[in-house]
Amino acid sequence: MSDYDVIVVGCGNAALCAALSAHENGAKTIVLERAPEDERGGNSYFTAGGFRFAHEGLEDVAEDILTDLSDAERDQIILPPHSREFFMDQMREVTRYQCDEDLAQLLVDRSRMTMGWLRSHSIRFVPMFGRQSYLVDGKHHFYGGVNIEAVGGGAGLVEAEIARAEKLGVEIRYGTAAVGLLQDKNRTVTGVTVRTKGGYDEIYGKTVILACGGFESNPEWRVRYLGVGWDLARVRGTRHNMGEGIKMALDIGAQPYGNWSSCHACEWDISAPPYGDRWVLDNFQKHSYPLGIMVNTDCERFVDEGADYRNLTYAKYGREIMAQPNRTAIQIFDQQTIHRLRDEYRIKEVTKAKADTIEGLAEQLDLDPAKLVKTVEEYNAACQGGEYNPSVLDGVTTKGLKVEKTNWALPINQGPYEAYVCTTGVTFTFGGLRINTSGEVQDMTDQSIPGLYAAGELVGGLFYENYPGGTGLMSGSVFGKLAGESAASYAGASA
Repeated sequence: MSDYDVIVVGCGNAALCAALSAHENGAKTIVLERAPEDERGGNSYFTAGGFRFAHEGLEDVAEDILTDLSDAERDQIILPPHSREFFMDQMREVTRYQCDEDLAQLLVDRSRMTMGWLRSHSIRFVPMFGRQSYLVDGKHHFYGGVNIEAVGGGAGLVEAEIARAEKLGVEIRYGTAAVGLLQDKNRTVTGVTVRTKGGYDEIYGKTVILACGGFESNPEWRVRYLGVGWDLARVRGTRHNMGEGIKMALDIGAQPYGNWSSCHACEWDISAPPYGDRWVLDNFQKHSYPLGIMVNTDCERFVDEGADYRNLTYAKYGREIMAQPNRTAIQIFDQQTIHRLRDEYRIKEVTKAKADTIEGLAEQLDLDPAKLVKTVEEYNAACQGGEYNPSVLDGVTTKGLKVEKTNWALPINQGPYEAYVCTTGVTFTFGGLRINTSGEVQDMTDQSIPGLYAAGELVGGLFYENYPGGTGLMSGSVFGKLAGESAASYAGASA
């Protein structure tokens, strides 16, 4: 006899969406969380809570998503449409046309509807004024496609989803790590083996949904798949995403899929702890580099800070920092742009230097003053001028440098100057399991493993080498909802 219709492994956004979806489709559902209750929420808890989805502009999203907007707030907002076609083109371009077309198209096509579904489950949303817009001529011009966040960020999102699940009667067990999948002689998944403080046990269910994250918290796996030195990277989020969900599926013949040698990594304060801080959350990130320049400890620029909107470059530039001397980068700004830096630059837990001269900045940072001055002077001389506008790709570029800056290239010449020291923060890994468009986990012959579904970070095939900002939570929600629907249907059919 099965104890449950649907067993959901994990307790982040993807898992909770799966649980809510399964429950509303009539399934008796349980959520198993490896972490103790005070560390619940997975990586989702540590995000900014931003979502990228297809929409037609402000009037569209105000209808059933930004339902709390006042008339005064609407008058201040310039929110460009984000069409399905544009969203899909970004998925293709950012991943160098390697993303799984079927999964990516499903993500794009269901994104708008899923946002409305989340709102129907009491998840509230607001515009990302502080992080995804610039004030131009008295109005907030949103840019980059990730313009709406859950109230309270990722922590607020997860807590609201948990509150909703509990209100509906979904059972959640903390400190309960799923470590193996149970099957009958027909290969059908019939439950999970769990590990608790008291030992091992078995929980039986008609279906299992794996939504328990990637392997970014596992230093041994990071070295194995991402490369030498990655055991030293900081982890932006939970310490509990050890890859156990992936391993238990591979152990029964699931197909590994996606970009196993790459990950979502970003610019992360060098003083941040080894794993995410539940007070500081995502504010260790330092994502205003398009407004200045970024150099390594040899005082050399190594990326085009203005190649594209931050949302389309930050996840790969974090990996570039790992390749630099001492796994370190320094972001430098002057008085032309310092006032535009994101709020994360103003927290007290920040590694910062300030000086009236570039030489003084170098001395505070223990860099070679002559080298840093040379780099800044060469950059300044290469700036071509033009109509600077941080809310669009303005084409204000450099010319003649080994590494050009394609947009927003203002000279760094108005002190006092500020510098922020960063390293790499790993968010989530790109390699995982193959699923079909019903959320069913596939085996090595492209056949579904009966009763097994997956959603969230451990789904492979969506992201390769890079990542469009805001698609992680959106993907978790879309494929979590899908997995819940499919699992509930399967469980009902097998009743």
